Amino acid sequence: MNILILGSGGREHAIAWAVKQNPKCDRLIVAPGNPGIAELAETTELDILDGDAVAVFAAENAVDLTIVGPEAPLAAGVADRLRAAGLAVLGPSAAAARLESSKGFTKAVCDAAGAPTAGYAKFQNPVEAHAYVTAKGAPIVVKADGLAAGKGVTVAMTEDEAHAALDEMFGGAFGEAGAEVVIEEFMTGEEASFFCLVDGETVLPIGTAQDHKRVGEGDTGPNTGGMGAYSPAPVLTEEVEQAALNRIVRPTMAVLARQGTPFRGILYAGLMIEDGVPRLVEYNVRLGDPEAQVLMMRLGAQALDLFQACAEGRLDEVAPNWADDHAMTVVLAAKGYPGAYEKGSAIGGLEGLRRDSQHMVFHAGTAEADGKTVAAGGRVLSATGRGASLQEARDRAYGLADGVDWPEGFFRRDIGWRAL
Repeated sequence: MNILILGSGGREHAIAWAVKQNPKCDRLIVAPGNPGIAELAETTELDILDGDAVAVFAAENAVDLTIVGPEAPLAAGVADRLRAAGLAVLGPSAAAARLESSKGFTKAVCDAAGAPTAGYAKFQNPVEAHAYVTAKGAPIVVKADGLAAGKGVTVAMTEDEAHAALDEMFGGAFGEAGAEVVIEEFMTGEEASFFCLVDGETVLPIGTAQDHKRVGEGDTGPNTGGMGAYSPAPVLTEEVEQAALNRIVRPTMAVLARQGTPFRGILYAGLMIEDGVPRLVEYNVRLGDPEAQVLMMRLGAQALDLFQACAEGRLDEVAPNWADDHAMTVVLAAKGYPGAYEKGSAIGGLEGLRRDSQHMVFHAGTAEADGKTVAAGGRVLSATGRGASLQEARDRAYGLADGVDWPEGFFRRDIGWRAL
């Protein structure tokens, strides 16, 4: 098979790593990729938001399956364009991708499905939004309605924080994404990520994970795109997983199908679990990052078989074959992240690190300059370990992180503390 992966981050490196292990994979192309991905696949410059350009490239290169990594191409309709050209693609239509690209849309679908989620209100008028916060008090959650690269959510512990978040969103900090805001009740409990493949009819769970969103140890400081993750998530027991499937995921998918926009692709349900009862925090329409790193580490070569079955509408014929294992990833970020940070610092020590089925450093925000690997983003590397226990996976992940020579970077030392 010829496989095309769209994206350039740690998620796409992890997907490429898993896909490459499958003997079905004859040729692997990643657009645009990164220096780590370039070590195991062809990389090419391609506008991944241009569905026509992607479809032409896939046809000219006899691509058998396109895997869309990030959310922006899905919201832009790239999967629609590929399907219209008769090409196999893993990723939902733009209409179904509104589960991630519009918080208000998701709330309306959950209402129609009777899926338990936080109480909410939508606003386009700043004065009304501020009045609502004042009336409700804190803690409260303020979300930009549209895609904001994972940064359009404020969990405000005080009213002042909530008002400041509203001013930021309505002030244009997130562009069109913040033109409408959703204000939600603050939910208590333990948060976890539940991943499924959906082919329009069948819903197939493919793993659980927990990530650490806060920048500081002890889960303190501002929210980030994720500073580390581990899989499986202990809080997502079999009973909780079944409750999430039966009360949240399947009813939501049924509503989309009734609306004529069936979901086909990867569904990520962010859940808040309290006393064994799950409620929906949010949907994403692709793998999370850094959760993809731990899921792909555990799934390995079978990820391609599952992805192919999903794209071809054959999910009822397959199931993941889980080992009794654990994985953990530790994100190395540039000092200053998630605020201002410098780019261009050299990263050493990567060549000497172990790389096998239990040790892997995935590249996220890296680039090549003068023959060296340099930092080119906020979250730069994901040191990932797999083991028979979470402690073993942790030891391997931190062994890799400690082996990276990058004084301008930092990482949290307590990933997995809830479970350990």
